[in-house]
Amino acid sequence: MKKFKNFMSGKGYYIALILCAVAIGISGYLYYRNADMNETPVPVVNGDPTLSQDVPAVGTEPVIATQGDDTQVDAPLTTLPVAQSMQTAAPLEGETVAAFSMDMLDYNPTTRDWRVHNGMDIAAQPGTPVCAAADGTVYSVFEDETMGMTVVVRHEDGYVTTYASLAKEVAVKTGDTVKLGQKLGTVGDTALLECAIGEHVHFCVTRNDEVVDPAEFLKQE
Repeated sequence: MKKFKNFMSGKGYYIALILCAVAIGISGYLYYRNADMNETPVPVVNGDPTLSQDVPAVGTEPVIATQGDDTQVDAPLTTLPVAQSMQTAAPLEGETVAAFSMDMLDYNPTTRDWRVHNGMDIAAQPGTPVCAAADGTVYSVFEDETMGMTVVVRHEDGYVTTYASLAKEVAVKTGDTVKLGQKLGTVGDTALLECAIGEHVHFCVTRNDEVVDPAEFLKQE
């Protein structure tokens, strides 16, 4: 007993203090460790624990302003105007003696064979005026070896109309601006490829270089 008292009064006293401090530290560590394990973890969004997955996305619901409400509403997106249908009309009145036929072969009495037909042939008396089927600009005027005297007119929205087998005297020149119903020339019989038909106009239409049924083009209003 005397030895123990001497030990405690010497170095043993300080050793005891150190052991107590260590015990307190271990107890505190275990306490806080258990407390952290019982807490609900914070979800991590994109590697950042400060962002909660429950935060709503910005702008997912529209802001509706009521009468008398000073809330500023974002201006609506600009909507491009819908192009109006082009006004069209047949280039002349007459009998359609050969219809558009690109999906099946049509008999050509001049060449005496079957072939596709990229336009419509409208028969009329020689000298009958042939008019622009829509507003546009004269793209070219020329005499084709097989289709005769030809006028080509460009229109809006990629449309091009062609008038062939005209009489050699035409009323327009390249670059002229023409209006719907304006005279381009007159009915002739200059198309050698279709001379068996007699006097007529070969009228065809394309859009963005794709052949279009003239009857469908003329339905536009």
